[in-house]
Amino acid sequence: MGYRRYVDTDVVTGEAVAVETPTAALAPRIGSALIDILVLVALWFSTTWVLGQFELAVSEAVGRTLSLLLVVALLVAYPATVERLTLGRSFGKWVLGLRVVRDDGGPVTARHTIGRALIGVVEVFVSAGVVAVLAALVHPRAKRLGDMAVGTYVISTRIPRPQLASPPMPFALAPWAASADIATLPPGLAIAIRQFLARRESLTPDSRQRVGAELVADTLTRVAPPPPAGTPAEAFLAAVLAERGRRDTWRLDRERALRERVLPVDELEP
Repeated sequence: MGYRRYVDTDVVTGEAVAVETPTAALAPRIGSALIDILVLVALWFSTTWVLGQFELAVSEAVGRTLSLLLVVALLVAYPATVERLTLGRSFGKWVLGLRVVRDDGGPVTARHTIGRALIGVVEVFVSAGVVAVLAALVHPRAKRLGDMAVGTYVISTRIPRPQLASPPMPFALAPWAASADIATLPPGLAIAIRQFLARRESLTPDSRQRVGAELVADTLTRVAPPPPAGTPAEAFLAAVLAERGRRDTWRLDRERALRERVLPVDELEP
């Protein structure tokens, strides 16, 4: 299908708009990593100093074990937890206006942050950052290996992004769409549907009918139950996109409200 050429391109919003997200440049990413390393060094010295005040009488083996646990906590548990709680921001990223997001533009989960942290031990700390820099230089979205493995990348939050309108919901299909099980559409398919709906008036009748039928056939495999019998193809496609956008907006609003209750407002967020 022609829509597949879009699959690996831009982030696709719930309204099926391909958004050219502001991928963070390599220089600020290196800067944020250096800031985070300074934070880790400060945490290391402060933690070891506090532990030293207790004058623990432990064997050499126990001491090595405690040191190893502290290293794991600082290099894996701490960055993974911070990025998960802040939805993709470490202290260095907050300072420089960066954020880690999923490939589809959504917020990262624990799986993403833990994976990035584990792989980061090797590519950032063991290799002194050389592996991470080389990977970012060759990847079109400046991804390091951890990003490639878990499906994330880093964006700049200080570049304004356009406000995008959702396609209107056909009134007669609103009750059906609200209760339908609409699976996530492949990005390429979602973009193809939106472009078709936007350009349908310029198509010949035969092309309009043929393309619409192809898109409906692909979309029906991801929707249950099907729309009411006799639903026009274009109304069905518009309803799916509009409902998908409504659900994404509701989910994001809910996550934002929860984050604002738990975390202070980020005054630098655009």
